[in-house]
Amino acid sequence: MIYVLTTLLIIGISLFTISFFMSNRFNDIEQELEQLSMNQIQNQYVLNNKIKVLEEELLSETMDLNFHTKQDQSKEAGSTHKEPAIVVKVKNLYEQGYNPKEIEQQTGLAEDDVKIIIQQKSDNQVFA
Repeated sequence: MIYVLTTLLIIGISLFTISFFMSNRFNDIEQELEQLSMNQIQNQYVLNNKIKVLEEELLSETMDLNFHTKQDQSKEAGSTHKEPAIVVKVKNLYEQGYNPKEIEQQTGLAEDDVKIIIQQKSDNQVFA
């Protein structure tokens, strides 16, 4: 009987000691959850910036439509092509010396899109 109790006590103490050296799964799950939350917040921030840019663009186009009469619009459509506000903003930032990564952060556009707009500017192409 004493041997059984002694054996159980030794096994219990050894398992208790081993438990300190094992990784805690709850900490791993907690870290994964925090990472997932941070990714969700970052994605939401990017989407909100893109929505703001689109709203700006729509508002500026709406104001342009209200500002001009139908005759002015038909004359302008034949002679010039108006670029979207975001394209003008990218070109202005590039002229001020910002690099594409900084322009991407300020406008919410993808870096590839920014580079395409800059390339069109250097080729003197109109945004289509």
